[in-house]
Amino acid sequence: MKRLATPKGFWLVLFIIAGVLVCLNPAMASEAVQEAAKHGHQGRELGELLPLWSIIPFAGILLSIAIFPLVAGEFWHHHYPKISAMWALITAVPFLIAFKGEGLHEILHIYIADYVPFLILIGSLYIVAGGILLRGTLRGTPLVNTGMLAVGTLLASWVGTTGAAMLLIKPFLKANNYRKTKTYMVVFFIFLVCNIGGSLTPLGDPPLFLGFLHGVPFFWTFKILPHMLLASGILLVLFFLIDTYFYKKDGVEAPPDATGEKLKVEGLFNLGLLAVIVGAVLFSGMVKLGKVSILGVPREIESLIRDGVMVLMAVISFKLTPKHIREGNDFSWFPIQEVAYLFAGIFMTMIPALAILRAGEQGALAGLIRSVKEPYHFFWITGILSSFLDNAPTYLTFFNTALGRFFVGVPEHQAVHMLIAHKSLYLEAISAGAVFMGANTYIGNAPNFMIRSIAEEAGVPMPSFFGYILKFSLPILIPIFFLVTFVFFR
Repeated sequence: MKRLATPKGFWLVLFIIAGVLVCLNPAMASEAVQEAAKHGHQGRELGELLPLWSIIPFAGILLSIAIFPLVAGEFWHHHYPKISAMWALITAVPFLIAFKGEGLHEILHIYIADYVPFLILIGSLYIVAGGILLRGTLRGTPLVNTGMLAVGTLLASWVGTTGAAMLLIKPFLKANNYRKTKTYMVVFFIFLVCNIGGSLTPLGDPPLFLGFLHGVPFFWTFKILPHMLLASGILLVLFFLIDTYFYKKDGVEAPPDATGEKLKVEGLFNLGLLAVIVGAVLFSGMVKLGKVSILGVPREIESLIRDGVMVLMAVISFKLTPKHIREGNDFSWFPIQEVAYLFAGIFMTMIPALAILRAGEQGALAGLIRSVKEPYHFFWITGILSSFLDNAPTYLTFFNTALGRFFVGVPEHQAVHMLIAHKSLYLEAISAGAVFMGANTYIGNAPNFMIRSIAEEAGVPMPSFFGYILKFSLPILIPIFFLVTFVFFR
């Protein structure tokens, strides 16, 4: 084992040196970007100047997440923060060289306005939910497991996909700790609780909340209830059949309740803290208190209050929850730590991709965006991009594309009402695509990667990044999404 340590360290040094050399190479900036940096942008947005290959570091960090755990698992476990930082630097350094102050503003914006609130939401829900413990013997039979997934799917629209996932994943894993084959259980949990279940209200998933902020009525999203019922219904039936098969195949009977202890929940006051967090999210979307500038990045005061409330609820939960409850939940900081490190790199490398997407028909993806015309086009393009990028700005991009295509020059508030009244199918397609297809990859929605990390720490072998796509998303989700397309968007 000692002989393996030196080559791993050697390759790590080479990897970092290569990254630094790429960062400092002037060729990283295209001629268009260099000219823009020298002579000014002449009113053009960054996304209009960036070439498509500027998303290579984003592809690089995704490939690192996909490949390293497979070919060098121990190396990845010890060095993934450094690899994430390397890809972030490969993006940040040439971006700052080319765009200087404007580039710095973009970087500060994505961390202050997006990454920090993202981490606060994930972290607070993880801490609060980790203070709720289900005692007693809950046996993970096919019927019980399917029921838990159904409850989580319904709950996700009201406490958010992240909230529902954090609340239920530990009881779900604990109920099935006696089962041999468990990987597919967690994958279906991600499909249903972490994604599709959040499609009924703006509280369920960030893109729908963004639509609510732009004038979509709170309960309008119930329009995609039939879409959700079709997709989740098929998944629940399929899960029950698969779970029944493995329950019989593994030949492991549900253990008897030797203690005779009835099911009960400890740490119930954390449910109140969870409700406060949900209320804070809703508050931030309904109240307008003005803006303040943080390092040149405008932040809404109500959003800062929301983030402060979340942090406070997490601190209260951590301080007041008895230690034995967190020990009973096998609580550890590793899952949130892994998400924090990896998504710090992902958010940085995502900047060029999001900028190009925001540029619409003036950016490097102009041909793709011009080709989006029919409802099913909006469903698939929004969904596919949401599988790999932040689904909130992806939703907003195609939301604005639809408004601009059908109601040119109409003020946004009025255009949104006209879109709902006359072209509702397009908004349904954008909404369903952004929420449903976040399930296609581990990074498609905030809780996906967290659930994977929690499951692995609990001893459940999870598929790799590509393994998840090839073994589960493509054969299970994609046919369902084609059926949704045929039934609702053709």
